[in-house]
Amino acid sequence: MPTAAADVWASGDAYEPYVGRWSRLVAREFLAWLAVPPGAAWLDVGSGTGALTSIILADAAPARIEAVDPALAYVRFAEQHIRDPRAVFINADAQALPQPTQSIDASVSALALNFVPDPAAALAEMMRVTASGGVVAVYVWDYAGEMQLMRRFWDAAAALDPHAATLDEARRFPICHPAALESLFRGARLQNIESRAIDVPTRFADFEDYWRPFLGGQGPAPTYAMSLSDGRRAALREQIRGSLPIAADGSIALIARAWAVRGRRV
Repeated sequence: MPTAAADVWASGDAYEPYVGRWSRLVAREFLAWLAVPPGAAWLDVGSGTGALTSIILADAAPARIEAVDPALAYVRFAEQHIRDPRAVFINADAQALPQPTQSIDASVSALALNFVPDPAAALAEMMRVTASGGVVAVYVWDYAGEMQLMRRFWDAAAALDPHAATLDEARRFPICHPAALESLFRGARLQNIESRAIDVPTRFADFEDYWRPFLGGQGPAPTYAMSLSDGRRAALREQIRGSLPIAADGSIALIARAWAVRGRRV
């Protein structure tokens, strides 16, 4: 069985249909909430395939954006798919950012802080590189509640295999809750801290549209799914199918909730 250390992050093509497409929807509302003025210098920490970076470029009129991720495969994927001279993609650790102190106006992170071994260290680094008066903000999935596509997966997996509950992001990532996030931000001595939920629709054309991304092996749930034998994976598939609100036309309408938090460096 996989453990928390066995999460796989190597294929941008597999990640995009899994959560990249939904992260982009959250990113638009997240950026509108931050209301960072045009011409800012941005940092995207844990940039992955570039979902948040692409929306910053499209919606926030940045002067430049530096996108940092520890997975070289994701850095290369983003470089190939986002060809904008304002963006640079860097293979680096969130806990030791390469940016100079107070060189950034807005430091942000999407769906990544909970995967950093020491989230407090990463947040301290984000604050360090942010200029006085600048914003530091993150969003993460509501794994324990209304990130429904994952919640349906883990509830079904645990019903068939009690061990699966130990791999569930809801258990593994207790910081993915507004109170815990706000506590982290207070610990980093950020000011004017606020949090909110961001809900986006996740509509699947049919069950295959829902299920196929779990076969890509990117992230905890797909890593678990692909660790199973063919028979056990088929049983999980049918357990999930039976739990979903499948409409008469075969479509499936769920929601994905992210928790967002922001603060300012004084």
